[in-house]
Amino acid sequence: DNQLVVSWGMLERSKIATFNMLPGREKIAQLCLHLQNSTFSADPNILLQRNAEMECHFNEARARAEQEMEILQHALKKRQHELLTVVHQAETDSLTGLFNRRAFDEKLRQAFLHTLRQRNSPLSLLYFDLDHFKKINDEFGHQVGDEHLNKMANILRNIIREDVDIAFRFGGDEFAVALFADRQLACDKARQALEAMGNKVSIGIATIDQHTEDSLTLEEFIRQADNALYEAKRRGRGQVVSHSCISRQEHQCQFPCTDTHLAIELQT
Repeated sequence: DNQLVVSWGMLERSKIATFNMLPGREKIAQLCLHLQNSTFSADPNILLQRNAEMECHFNEARARAEQEMEILQHALKKRQHELLTVVHQAETDSLTGLFNRRAFDEKLRQAFLHTLRQRNSPLSLLYFDLDHFKKINDEFGHQVGDEHLNKMANILRNIIREDVDIAFRFGGDEFAVALFADRQLACDKARQALEAMGNKVSIGIATIDQHTEDSLTLEEFIRQADNALYEAKRRGRGQVVSHSCISRQEHQCQFPCTDTHLAIELQT
């Protein structure tokens, strides 16, 4: 009722005071806290017990937080994996498994800007066009045509370095490779692909290196490779043409490529 009573144990009780008017809840709470603090300061054992209870409560809270964090990290990794899968699917050609045109635009841009900025390694762009591919589809059907496309894709995988160079399929019978190498190696790789395809592919090459002018744009770089490919097709298909050979009006691309050796001779 209106009595203030302190109890401890199971039976011990002691009346402290009787009120004429019942105090408010806030006053009672303040008094309880004051009595508890007084008891703790008077009895170290109680204070140690309270500290032990607080430590136990803290450890339980930490364990729950760590468990929740582990669940969140697992969910985050799962979400990241799902996102990477979606991105990979959006950038991958469904037939050959190579990167598609969407990936080509972004990855070549990054490689081009990096090469012009760092100047520590050359970059070659190789364009491939399967010769008379429409005739293969018309005469033997699309299944044989798909096998022909996959053959080209597998050859490109074999001639490039995994996780360094990048192979693409634009769609149709057009392919491309971003090769982090000079013109000499690019010509060698192109010849390997040409021989593996039975001389039934036309290839154009453009290269940028430490001597390339800063004013060169990505569009111009792509145009150089495209012009070299067009020249290879104009000369009768089934051959490799480098853009530098066109600029010097050479009649044919030689193998091994003499362009690098010529550049060295001119400098000396």
